[in-house]
Amino acid sequence: MRAMILAAGRGERLRPLTDTLPKPLIPVAGKPLIVYHIERLAAIGVKDIVINHAWLGHTLPASLGDGSRWGVQLHYSAEPTPLETAGGIKQALPLLGEAPFLVINGDVFIDSLPDMPVLAEGKLAHLWLVDNPGQNPQGDFALCDNRVEDRGDARLTFSGMGLYHPALFADIPQGAVALAPLLRQQMALDRVSGAHFSGFWCDVGTVERLRALETHLSRSGGRPWGPDMGTHY
Repeated sequence: MRAMILAAGRGERLRPLTDTLPKPLIPVAGKPLIVYHIERLAAIGVKDIVINHAWLGHTLPASLGDGSRWGVQLHYSAEPTPLETAGGIKQALPLLGEAPFLVINGDVFIDSLPDMPVLAEGKLAHLWLVDNPGQNPQGDFALCDNRVEDRGDARLTFSGMGLYHPALFADIPQGAVALAPLLRQQMALDRVSGAHFSGFWCDVGTVERLRALETHLSRSGGRPWGPDMGTHY
């Protein structure tokens, strides 16, 4: 399996840190956020990882290199102008191959990757949802058995982790395209499966949440699976 780490966002809410660094290179407990993802992907045997970039994008290959220090091959998909999530994935498809691939937001922190399922016949996406954090109390999607739906009472938050079939992006135009409307279209056709991710997850979207994450890691001795594992920020 190949994977893609989304790293093209500007990170406005993390300024002034992101004035000089792209979000995924911001250090967390002394290590760039994106490196945690690379290490965890390498640990489950993912050898080819695509990283898209836009804002201060040149700093990512300069910092991470070709991936050999982690035993992986890093490929870069440069976006002269940000293409949003679906548009960025569409541009990177030649690097991702013809099989389903994992995509993970570069600005989230998790303690481990979930088990990778095989996409069921007729499904184009599999999403991992988490308990709603304080900044998103209404959630995003509903999880009904193993189906993800746009409507429902018990709504959860999209974790930023998804397994996608390349066919999901086949008919969208080149350019800036958002992912959520595309997923909702496929949910209406029962083409999106999902699961609940119960591990530690943090959306490192603001300076306050970054500091809270670092405090959590320091209290757990540098281990993200400390006493309050399962907390979602």
